[in-house]
Amino acid sequence: MSTKFFTNEGDNTLLKKFAGVFEHNAVDQDPKLEEFIRHMNDILFDPKQNPNKKLIVFSESKDTTTYMYKALKKQGFDRILCIDAGNRHTMRETVKQNFDANIPIAEQKYDYDIIITTEVLAEGVNLHRANVVVNYDTPWNATRLMQRIGRVNRIGSHAPVIHNYIFYPTAKVDDDIELKKKALMKLQAFHSALGEDSQIYSQDELVENFGLFEKNHKEDRDEHLVYLMELRRFKEQHPEQFRIIRNMPLRARTGRKDKTKDQTTLCFIRNQRRDAFYFATKAGGIEELTFVECARQFKAEPPESAIPLHERHHEQVALAVEDFADKLKEDAVGTNAVDVHQGPHEKKALAFLSAFLKLPITGEVERHKINAAKQAVKLARFQKLQRDVNKLQKNIKKAKMSNVEILDAVMKIINKYPLDELDESLDTPVSVQQFSDMKPEIIISESFGKGE
Repeated sequence: MSTKFFTNEGDNTLLKKFAGVFEHNAVDQDPKLEEFIRHMNDILFDPKQNPNKKLIVFSESKDTTTYMYKALKKQGFDRILCIDAGNRHTMRETVKQNFDANIPIAEQKYDYDIIITTEVLAEGVNLHRANVVVNYDTPWNATRLMQRIGRVNRIGSHAPVIHNYIFYPTAKVDDDIELKKKALMKLQAFHSALGEDSQIYSQDELVENFGLFEKNHKEDRDEHLVYLMELRRFKEQHPEQFRIIRNMPLRARTGRKDKTKDQTTLCFIRNQRRDAFYFATKAGGIEELTFVECARQFKAEPPESAIPLHERHHEQVALAVEDFADKLKEDAVGTNAVDVHQGPHEKKALAFLSAFLKLPITGEVERHKINAAKQAVKLARFQKLQRDVNKLQKNIKKAKMSNVEILDAVMKIINKYPLDELDESLDTPVSVQQFSDMKPEIIISESFGKGE
């Protein structure tokens, strides 16, 4: 370095002068922080989007997190944790107890609602009792944004939706550093290469999923998870009521007021071989529903009162039981070949699975599992199996996939079902005596009427 530079100390003198000006004319306004605090109650802690009232705030700078922590304390927000590299180990258990949804309910605590943290909590921890994330600044490494969201977007999350908020750099600053552009480009590369299906940083991101999951399938899958999470919360929060409901006798039934579905009936039927949800129409028709379709109609709010069953309730339930039994008989007398006793959906799934038995890339173990899956479809052992297979068959028409990739996708579906446990029963012909032991059971039913 130049000796002359240190001798003159021009830069040092100028910087000290600037520092003195700022020190004696301290700026009391911070529009960014003011905007953040302004939205704390009306958006960030709005119970409609933040039912658990938990918030995670990320910043790259320890100075920023400390500054925010002090500012929020002054505004009356007391239940805050401020985490950085200096205290992450000592505070790990506290973070876990207050923000990790996976630990037992008895170990969970409610001492803190807000975490303000640097990147030290962007990896390796569960924070999914929260579902709202604020990125107070845009990290230079845009993948950090994905990691941050990953702390709350996890299996076991209590909330159905993740809300992600980001403070962008000002237009003037971004003209110089192009941080927003660089972050968008990097995340877009991930979407294009890996098929990520959620926007992370900007609505300008183009997401795609290569056709492997259609929108309706994704929505059904997500809604299925919402209902399961709701049941889980109910079990945890109301264990006695859950036990009472679980021990309700078979054939439980009720009437509900709904003029739009007057003279219709909904019921759930099962036996040891299969289960089914049915909707009986006013015109005498029978429609088999998915779990999600049925749950939408079964769901009721606590204040709702029951009404008497309409006069066609038992008739409609009997029609559903008859349809259930007819399908079981068809499955019981079916042969290994695809024949007229199988419906179009079963035929389609069986033909698709059979095609992979002829491919040279299919190994012996895979052939065995595919044959077991075919038998399960024929006997309706798993209601969703043929649906999953047919959805894959439909989706691959939109995606450019090799036979190896398709076979991998088929095996991924098959491996979700415990087919190995059923090998013996699937290979054994179903006798009349066996069928007589498979009498359908009406688990629950409800009818809809005008309630007048």
